[in-house]
This record gives sequence, structure tokens and C-alpha cells, in this order.
Amino acid sequence: MSRIGQMPIKLPEGVKVTIEENAVRVEGPKGNLEQIFRPEISVKLNQDVLTVERVNDEPQIRAFHGLTRALINNMVVGVSAGFEKVLQVEGVGYRPDMDGKDLILYVGFSHDVRVSPPEGITFEVDTRARLIRVQGIDKQLVGHVAADIRKIRPPEPYKGKGIRYQGEYVRRKAGKAGKVA
Repeated sequence: MSRIGQMPIKLPEGVKVTIEENAVRVEGPKGNLEQIFRPEISVKLNQDVLTVERVNDEPQIRAFHGLTRALINNMVVGVSAGFEKVLQVEGVGYRPDMDGKDLILYVGFSHDVRVSPPEGITFEVDTRARLIRVQGIDKQLVGHVAADIRKIRPPEPYKGKGIRYQGEYVRRKAGKAGKVA
């Protein structure tokens, strides 16, 4: 049995779930999300608890059981609390800035890099600490946008300059030795 798939999903206050044939729609204070799932998986709502069940124990269907439960749980958490990824900008002269809704990065190129947020994503910038907060209700989209921002200037191993996730460890290299006479 899938341990993740067996766990029930308790709905927080203000979250409403609509189950159709093979789709789940979750509405909450932060927005709406919809997910289509496999026909071998069934989702049932009893008062304020969601349960995910499967038709048989084939390995592929067992995998979809846990996946479906995790995706629905992420939707419930997203519309009630939201998700956030924090990026840190390291390096002399490297800094993030905002221009309206757009994020502007000064990261050692001859030009500034402008990142426009997709629908459902917001950016917050702390210029003193050089932090970028990527926020939204869709966990996958938040992670994808944060990864795209990090890809603009990934941290390099010699001086550690670049954009990294907050708390990410960057292994440092010694560099080349001086010339021996």
C-alpha cells in the first residue's frame, strides 16, 4: 500500500473542493487550482476530509495513487497558505531590484536582466539583504520560476558569486596555485 496515498487530506477553513469525473478543483482565499487525475484513481470527499483510493495494486497505479494525493495536498496548501522560494544574490556589485512587477538583476553582465513574473507569481525584493522572494499558490510554478532565476547566474565555485537558494551550500575550490620560482 502507498503510505502517502493512504493519508487523508484535512481541508483547512475557507477551502472548498469540487470533484468531477477525473478532475479536482480547489478554491481558497488565495485563489483557485485545478488538477486532472488518472481514471484508475478516485477521490472522495467526506465533510472536510479528502481520501484518495485506487482500483488495484499494479505498480504503475500504486505510483499514481501517491502522486495524486501529493498533488491534491499541494493544491490545498497552496490556496490556503501559498508557497515561497527565497533566493540570495552574492557578489560585489550584484543586486536585485524591482521595476513595478518586474524583477531586475544586476549580476555582472554588461546589461541588466529583466524577469517578468508569469501569471500567479509575485516577486518581493529585500535590497539590503539581497534576497528575492518568489511567491505563488502553485508549488510547481514557484519552483520552476525560482530555478529559472537561479539559472541566470548560478553560483560559481571559486568566489561563490551568483544567485543561490537561501541556505544552499556551494562547494568552494581553492583556485590555481601561484607561480613557483
